Amino acid sequence: KPPHLFNEVSAAIVQSEQVTRLRNEVQLKHEQSYKEALVNIKEELKLMEGPDIKEHLQDQIRQWNLTGTFPDYPNVEEGGSAIIFSNKTPEQVIEDILANQEEEEKLKKKKKKEEREKKPKKGKKAKEKKSNTKEKITKQGKGKKGKKKGKRGKKDKDLTADRTIESLYQELVKNGLLIQALKVNLSDYIGEYSYLGTTLRQVAIEPMPSLLDVRQLITLYGILPLGSAEVHEKAPLVKSLLLVGPRGVGKKMLVHAICTETGANLFNLSASNIVGKYPGKSGLQMMLHLVFKVARELQPSVVWIQDTEKTFYKRVPQAERLNEPKRLKKQLPKLLKLLKPDDRILIVGTTQRPFDADLQSFCRVYQKIILVPRPDYASRYGNCLSKVTDGFTQGQIVKVIKEVLTDRRIRQQAYKPLTGVEFITMLTSMDPVYKEEEENFKNWYAKTPLGKKRVMSLTIGGNKEKEKEKGKKKGKKGKKKK
Repeated sequence: KPPHLFNEVSAAIVQSEQVTRLRNEVQLKHEQSYKEALVNIKEELKLMEGPDIKEHLQDQIRQWNLTGTFPDYPNVEEGGSAIIFSNKTPEQVIEDILANQEEEEKLKKKKKKEEREKKPKKGKKAKEKKSNTKEKITKQGKGKKGKKKGKRGKKDKDLTADRTIESLYQELVKNGLLIQALKVNLSDYIGEYSYLGTTLRQVAIEPMPSLLDVRQLITLYGILPLGSAEVHEKAPLVKSLLLVGPRGVGKKMLVHAICTETGANLFNLSASNIVGKYPGKSGLQMMLHLVFKVARELQPSVVWIQDTEKTFYKRVPQAERLNEPKRLKKQLPKLLKLLKPDDRILIVGTTQRPFDADLQSFCRVYQKIILVPRPDYASRYGNCLSKVTDGFTQGQIVKVIKEVLTDRRIRQQAYKPLTGVEFITMLTSMDPVYKEEEENFKNWYAKTPLGKKRVMSLTIGGNKEKEKEKGKKKGKKGKKKK
């Protein structure tokens, strides 16, 4: 039951509405008077100062006609167009023109002298230098290597120095290398913390990370450094990130979430996306130059490599050899070295088959590796379907819900309530991610440098706890004997 005087409007609201209405009326009146004043002032200026300006211009044009030459348009530093219309006699105008010509000739002579002085003089010193270099080459045999190092030390030339960032941006968009990120928030990646993981670690068993762990790691390595320049300066520098997991666990969603949360540009350098684009070595250099120049100018930026195992194939399948999936294999380590601490650029790779890639080259490029698991029981939220959906990924569950909950089915909900059986029939047509497949990801991660460090920390921690327990037991036995 609504309270007394529920439908009545308070006096404060009525008063505020009146004030806003009066304020709008006053603003409209002032705007009209302002527009009318602008027109009137312009007309008054024309009437008052127009004749004087005309006479002044006519006098100046007469001076130009007497000399037979029109003066050059002066620079801003000299005073701009105001100097053209200054009151000068014909003789003064001629003197200015001659003075300008003399200054230009003097400047040309100075430049020629400076260029001559910069050129090295050929003489005894030059010959001595040549002989010394020849002796060094014959004695050590490292003259060629020294030359190569000198070339490497030079800075890379800007291949697009004559072009604007806007034109480069448009070119990347047309070629599909710069794509629009989907509007996905990190909070949309739903998942709970796994409390069972702590008990498994006590027994020196490393469990799969929970979905909450994944969300925290994405925030730590991706969103915070890219989104805040201050955090990027103070936090450990992470240039590259690898998301590993079976199909449908949300790897692509997490990449788009990083871009949404930070406002970053998304560049797609996947092997399937760069097929046939910028062919040859020079074309590949130009493509990477365009991507990283625009990424650096418009940072924060994310460079995404989907199915990144193809870039580091152990053996390229016969069907994919024409596509040249390993084009970026040699270039990516070089690009990582070129990234400076000030650059808020993150290279993110996603893969569902890391086993097909060469492990050493793979781990050289990606500094941090995050295992993205299928949802556990807590993340699927406890109901009758939680047990049934064990093994199915987030993407599969979303697909089933969309296929079952059509507009027609939602309209029938009032007289025909939804049942779990409707979802089960759709799930039977899909293949889940079995434990064996998940174990393959864990075993692969254990071979990586990060995985080995993790195993070492677990074994050392477990051994210390065992030693403490043994020490306690010995202490108790000694007391009993006494």
